[in-house]
Amino acid sequence: MAAAGPGLGPGAGGTVKTLALVLEDEARRGGGGGYCSGDTVSGQVLLELAGPLPLRGLRLEAAGRARVAWSESSGAVPGAGTWGVAVRAPGPGPRREAEVRYLDIRQSLLRDPPEGEESLILLDGRHEFPFSFQLPQEPLVTSFTGKYGSIQYYVKATLERPAAPDQSVQTELQVISHIDVSSPALLTPVLRSQEKMVGCWFFTSGPVSLSAKIERKGYCNGEAIPIYAEIENCSSRLIVPKAAIFQTQTYLASGKTKTFRQMVANVRGNHIASGSTDTWNGKTLKIPPVSPSILDCCIIRVEYSLAVYIHIPGAKKLMIEMPLVIGTIPCIGFSSRNSSITTQFSMDMSWLALTMPEHPEAPPNYADVVSEEEFSRHVPAYPPPIDCEEQLCCPVFAYIQEFRFQPPPLYSEIDPHPTDVEEIQPVSFML
Repeated sequence: MAAAGPGLGPGAGGTVKTLALVLEDEARRGGGGGYCSGDTVSGQVLLELAGPLPLRGLRLEAAGRARVAWSESSGAVPGAGTWGVAVRAPGPGPRREAEVRYLDIRQSLLRDPPEGEESLILLDGRHEFPFSFQLPQEPLVTSFTGKYGSIQYYVKATLERPAAPDQSVQTELQVISHIDVSSPALLTPVLRSQEKMVGCWFFTSGPVSLSAKIERKGYCNGEAIPIYAEIENCSSRLIVPKAAIFQTQTYLASGKTKTFRQMVANVRGNHIASGSTDTWNGKTLKIPPVSPSILDCCIIRVEYSLAVYIHIPGAKKLMIEMPLVIGTIPCIGFSSRNSSITTQFSMDMSWLALTMPEHPEAPPNYADVVSEEEFSRHVPAYPPPIDCEEQLCCPVFAYIQEFRFQPPPLYSEIDPHPTDVEEIQPVSFML
């Protein structure tokens, strides 16, 4: 509810004690969901008078616009300085402005005065004037306030009086243009890779390589983005991997562009020594409460990107940027697909960690498990040598499980495969 306080000004025979504008759904006005295209906005204008008061009218206005404004920095004026050197002109440069209207609705909430009279007399007490209007069916741009511009919607009530200045009260409308992150274009994974040679000229210390992946392009506020990355440090320096979400605001006016970029969330990995590698198997970065992506306004754009970068001492950082779209309708039914992709990707990058269990069991007593007769029946006394190059048709680690659980030969103090070793007699020295 928006209201103008008591004692708003004297009138002929009365005083306005309260002028207020109340929406029926206050939660939606304050950002608890927001209005969309085609929604109906309803409410009341409350007017409380102390004594009779003449009025010319009570107007209701609903408006929405995107507005951009900034001043260019002053440029250099050639030949203005000593010896014809260019100098920077004092004061600000030209001002850039642009405006686009999305909503313009006007209503009269007070009946016309009697014929031949300029005003209508309202008696003292409390008066209520209900109103209702529908937002346009064509898409409306999401409300936003940025560095050099804003997109705002509001409802304003103006009280017109014959013998005093107009009095008004207004309240903001929170409008949201919904983005469904379940659309096929936003469910596609994004993968990037890059390599950088550290050093200059022929004094190089080795490359640093980075590969990063996210499972989809669209996310909503509050979601955690799992990041998969592989970093290899072949340089001689200690490096630090990091990840961050950046918001880029772009403003357009008079054929010029103004950009503002800020970091909204970040996460840091562990140091990676020279000659080492590191793997992120779903390292999470949570999206904070931010404005959804705005891609349908001709003078304001709000875009997001996920950057995975490496800080290299004494060199420019190695960075990979992947586009993000922050939506309003979360992805439903993505959990099963998400888990399958996550499992597949982590298996590909961390098979060494999955080879051995965390808490291996103690080996059993093989005398109780395998009898001597059974062992001699299945295992020959002298197994033939294995030609690894001919018989192994897949990587060696595929046989780790088989070797680990194969029971060893029975214990014996007699070596079944003796080797010819020259006997060495002990020699004693008498001092």
